[in-house]
Amino acid sequence: MVVTIVGPTAVGKTAVSLLLARELNGEIVSADSRQVYRGMDIGTAKIAPDEMAGIPHHLIDIRRPDEGISLGEYKKLADAAIDDVMARGRLPMLVGGTGQYVRAVVEGWQIPEVAPQPELRRALEAQAEREGKEAVFARLQALDPVSAQTIDYRNLRRVIRAIEVCIVTGRPFSALQTKQPPPWPIVQIGLTRPRERLYARADARIEAMFAAGWVDEVRELLARGYSPALPSFASLGYREVAAHLAGDYDLEEAKVRIRRATRNFIRRQYNWFRLTNPAIHWFDLEEVGPEDVLAWATGEIA
Repeated sequence: MVVTIVGPTAVGKTAVSLLLARELNGEIVSADSRQVYRGMDIGTAKIAPDEMAGIPHHLIDIRRPDEGISLGEYKKLADAAIDDVMARGRLPMLVGGTGQYVRAVVEGWQIPEVAPQPELRRALEAQAEREGKEAVFARLQALDPVSAQTIDYRNLRRVIRAIEVCIVTGRPFSALQTKQPPPWPIVQIGLTRPRERLYARADARIEAMFAAGWVDEVRELLARGYSPALPSFASLGYREVAAHLAGDYDLEEAKVRIRRATRNFIRRQYNWFRLTNPAIHWFDLEEVGPEDVLAWATGEIA
């Protein structure tokens, strides 16, 4: 049995997952594409070791900020972590807000193993700078119209990855993405709140991140030679804080931009979870508490 807990940023996944893990003999497998990076703690709302309450957490802090991790690599690591937790007689809990990570595991995506092509990526990124993201997306449409129907043209990293796989393999990316259902039963939990309440919580968390030293965290990353152009800096807010440190705009403008980007991100997360997976059982945390989620999950697992 695997339990998944999904939902948008700032909804309250950590508190619920800790309660369920404690009561159900669980271990948490992170499904957060930003918490994989070491040294990027405050801005990714990464749980601190003293907050884990002795509950093992997997797939956190497994990459340097200048190291990439593909979807295929993540899925292999997540599958292995889940199997390991099960082998020790405990309950694996896949928890996070990265919809693509969760779907890859839950649906058993068979992902092409194509190594990154740095020169091709740089060329496509340069094209996007010169001509706009639409120009790069047009290349994907020509190579693989099926993938182009499911990938948002604004998600440049995903567009480039699909083009990369098409060119290296000589086959459409969509033709290589097959599914093999995983061998374990899955209970899927979704956490939500009314949109305005969620935005308010996200705004409050952004303020708390700055109070906790987010600017200093980014300053330290830059001092260690990590560039804001790295994919890891696409994590919400990091490029805005870096731009503030570079003198591009003041701190209040950085906060405005981060709040706006966070709201857009929340809307995209809902699209990933609500529109693509009717098997998720949703709980509004303004109407029920974590104990209600626990009671439901316990009944499903029994």
